[in-house]
Amino acid sequence: MPLRGVGKTLCHVSTQWRACVPRPLRARFRCGPGSVGKKCCMVFMKRRSLLTGLGAGLLLSTRVRALRAAVPRDLEKNPSFKTSPFQLGVASGDPASDGLVLWTRLAPNPLEEAGGMEVLKPVLVDWEVSENESFSKPVQSGQTLAHPELGHSVHVEVAGLKPDRPYWYRFHIAGYESPTGRGRTLPLPGAPLSRVRFAAAGCQHYEYGYYTAWRAIANEPIDFVFHYGDYIYEGPDSGDHLRDIDGQKAHVLRRHVGPECYSLDEYRRRYAQYKMDADLQAAHAATSWIVSFDDHEIDNNWAGDTDQDGTPPEIFRLRRASGLQAYYENMPLRATSIPDGSHMQLYRSLRFGDLMNMFVLDTRQYRSDQAYGDTNAAQGRDVWSPERTMMGAQQEQWLFDGLGRSDAKWNLLAHQVMVMDLAHHKSAHSELTYSMDQWSGYLYSRKRLLDFIDTHCPGNVVNVTGDAHRHFAGDLLLEPGRGKPVSVEFLATSISSGADGLGDDDHFSRIARSLNPHLKATTDRRGYVLCDVGPEVWHADLKIIDRVMVRNGALSTYASFAVERGNPGLQEA
Repeated sequence: MPLRGVGKTLCHVSTQWRACVPRPLRARFRCGPGSVGKKCCMVFMKRRSLLTGLGAGLLLSTRVRALRAAVPRDLEKNPSFKTSPFQLGVASGDPASDGLVLWTRLAPNPLEEAGGMEVLKPVLVDWEVSENESFSKPVQSGQTLAHPELGHSVHVEVAGLKPDRPYWYRFHIAGYESPTGRGRTLPLPGAPLSRVRFAAAGCQHYEYGYYTAWRAIANEPIDFVFHYGDYIYEGPDSGDHLRDIDGQKAHVLRRHVGPECYSLDEYRRRYAQYKMDADLQAAHAATSWIVSFDDHEIDNNWAGDTDQDGTPPEIFRLRRASGLQAYYENMPLRATSIPDGSHMQLYRSLRFGDLMNMFVLDTRQYRSDQAYGDTNAAQGRDVWSPERTMMGAQQEQWLFDGLGRSDAKWNLLAHQVMVMDLAHHKSAHSELTYSMDQWSGYLYSRKRLLDFIDTHCPGNVVNVTGDAHRHFAGDLLLEPGRGKPVSVEFLATSISSGADGLGDDDHFSRIARSLNPHLKATTDRRGYVLCDVGPEVWHADLKIIDRVMVRNGALSTYASFAVERGNPGLQEA
């Protein structure tokens, strides 16, 4: 039976393995015959060493030393808590056809130092997976270590599950039980699939509104959530004075705890404050998430090794390392995404049967610094420079290779910022300006992407993005106003950033629609995009909440669109 090493649970324990473990250690780790689906030992050793130990008949003493080395010397064997350590909820993510990642983070008092953990030592956490919510049909269970070096977060990579079905999971420690979460495995690659439904959302500034949209997403019958970024906002407490919130004068609704985030402890506390929100926890527990970061997980509009303040790159990388570690600690990500210093591997792909390939992009770590001081500016020579990149050469080649090989009916590009080349001006007599933080500030990279789509996979690529705090839906043309669309874009508005918003008749909306015929809809309201993907037609609803500065805002559909496979271009549905 398969053995899983390198920080993963050793499940399906064989009698041969049991025989090599002395009785006291077996009792300690609760291993034994029939351990499949029951608590079994947690080993932290190289896979090669483990297989060699089992297959080559090494001395018993060698095996025992290896097993003992699996448990840290400073393990807290009898942890205790005065209140539940599962205050931050649970989550699942990065599903595969045979499993998914289970997440939680121990924090009995989340806003205190170290999350209120009184003893900063590794502790063992029990986990279990079931085919039903009552856990009367258990399929796997085990133990994993929560390390203080990772903020006592837990990332269990469960494998050996059935494809294309829901599973329920929960955690236990010291007599406390976590909330129950629900995740879903992917279909087998290439398996016939008639439907995928998902929600795209992000930009959840805690100070600017309630997370009503997350509660609505938790109630949607969807297969997964794509979070495009800005899970936290790194800025300091805004105070109780009136602020200009995207053109509205208002007091902040819920204030940040602490100063602007620079250190790992400050980022950890900010995540804890956000994750204590009940609506956000409900959305995490409802289904699996596929996540990516944007800028505010580190600093507003950062790009590669540069920030907006002119900090020397070698100094900014220290802050970026802290932000990336906190991001990993708080997201249901695989071990392949553990940060290596100030870098984190985040771009990746997922396969949904024969229906959809999903490419999650990273448009922050590898991009060039924004042109023209990162202001809204005219598109001068710099935005066309081949020396400037949005994705970096390696990620771009990875994406082109993946798209070129894809035989799925649809390809989803899930990323952070707008691809549409959207013109704007302040007055009828001023020059046209464009965002230098979006793809409109990286026209050489944008043209390479759209040229490749047009040549190699015309008619089946959909872009889902975010960051702009308003809904946008539009066609993607190689040159604005010329030719046919080569792809489409749905940009999801914010969960709360921007407060209630101004609707669709504000100055920006009127100007944007008048200057950009490829833009089919925009509104400055909070909400999310709901995508319903079938073999021949991709449907998308732009969902909005009428108010987020008060609780229980009303949910409605602002606009609905359809895209026919092989015929790129938005049609009202």
